[in-house]
Amino acid sequence: MKKLLLILLLLFPLVVSSKTLVIFHTSDTHGFFYPQNKIGGFAALKNVINHEKKPFLLLDSGDFANGTAEAKFSRGAKAVQLMNAVGYSAVTIGNHEFDFKDAGLAALIQESKFPILAANLREKATGLLPAGVQAARVFNVDGIKVAVIGLANNHPSQPTQKYTFIKPLTALSKALQEVEKQDPAVVIVIVHDSFVDYQHDILPYMGQIAKRFEGRVQVVLGGHAHKIVNEYLESTLYVESGAHLEAVSKITVNVDDETGKFLSAQAKLISLNVDEVGQDKTVAKLAEELREPGLDNEVAVITKRLSKKPILPNTLDGELDDWLADEGRKITKTEIFIHNTGGTRMDLLPGSLTRRQLIDLFPFNDVLISMDVPGYTLKKFIKSGLVPWNKYTYSGITVSFDKIGPNRVKNLQIKINGKPLEKRQIYRVGTNSYIARQALFTDLPQKQVGNQKVSQLIEQALSSGELFTPQTGRITYQQK
Repeated sequence: MKKLLLILLLLFPLVVSSKTLVIFHTSDTHGFFYPQNKIGGFAALKNVINHEKKPFLLLDSGDFANGTAEAKFSRGAKAVQLMNAVGYSAVTIGNHEFDFKDAGLAALIQESKFPILAANLREKATGLLPAGVQAARVFNVDGIKVAVIGLANNHPSQPTQKYTFIKPLTALSKALQEVEKQDPAVVIVIVHDSFVDYQHDILPYMGQIAKRFEGRVQVVLGGHAHKIVNEYLESTLYVESGAHLEAVSKITVNVDDETGKFLSAQAKLISLNVDEVGQDKTVAKLAEELREPGLDNEVAVITKRLSKKPILPNTLDGELDDWLADEGRKITKTEIFIHNTGGTRMDLLPGSLTRRQLIDLFPFNDVLISMDVPGYTLKKFIKSGLVPWNKYTYSGITVSFDKIGPNRVKNLQIKINGKPLEKRQIYRVGTNSYIARQALFTDLPQKQVGNQKVSQLIEQALSSGELFTPQTGRITYQQK
């Protein structure tokens, strides 16, 4: 009889009954409320979650407050209004939630109907979490306890006088201790940093979530770098969902029905192609009501396409960013100009260019800055922006290097107007105010050039017919 029972157990192993829940994730939506070429938008996102039959949460990793005309002119309020309508469960704070300074962030927090989670954010005056901000929230999703902890990006796009940040891993450790008192089955961290972004030591801290909190954090949902990520480190699943609401990640989580313990998590990316997923009529109607009027007038006629992405092999600079760098150098009358590739949001296409498209192209309020930079500081800055993805492009500078794996730079060669960079020489550098606030430059004397914003100068250049195809290949590499 015992032998028979053993045979039956071997042939018919015990089946673990499980419960399933779904986590939907977005990040870096940047005000892209509407489909672009039939891809994206909040109405498409809402229709995806409308058809989900399993219990779910909808989470976002930040940078929703600015990026298009509607978001910019409402100081992020219209983005929050749409996110309220879609039904977000919780979000964290990105660097661009600071675009409208401290008062702007406070208003967004007040207007949101969803929890704002940022365990590492503090008020300078009190040392406490700001009003309306929580470190974490524990949700009961169909009987499954899901703890969500938020970590804000600690490099605000605008200087903050009211807020400060504590170390993210310290904040996460404290938040974990609190949520674990409620014995959650699943712990999710939403963070506005990227698993693939090595700038500011971000990757080591992101990777340490899996290593330091092994078995305590099951899923990390990131953003900031506008990348697609779906991979495990140790036993922790890292997911990033791109940008501009072109897609949503769907993470399926299984929990043991008997013990309530976490079993597994798998993610997939769903394209928000409106022909395939449809649009929620109520959200689509609201989005149309929120359109900014008077922005569809023509400001220029574009005669050629300038791509943001590199078009030559083994290069990291694109035509549009190089053109902007060349224009900036001409206006600032400097030896060198630095432009951040993240400042431009889309390709420049032939045809009629409207004010709306111009804002979508460069939505920020940066002004032009000139400064004197030592060669050794310039070299350090250039090296920091090359991997794992190129963050800057230049006029007056050419760069070549060997790329070793995803993060290592060797044999770096930098030339300034055809001559090798000299560490002790002082170079006159033009850039925008966002780059001028980077840590390496903040102690240098700086001067604003003119009174116009970069976006206004771009409009003037385009409407004056100053568009040309620049020479690319300014940043080249060999993969080793």
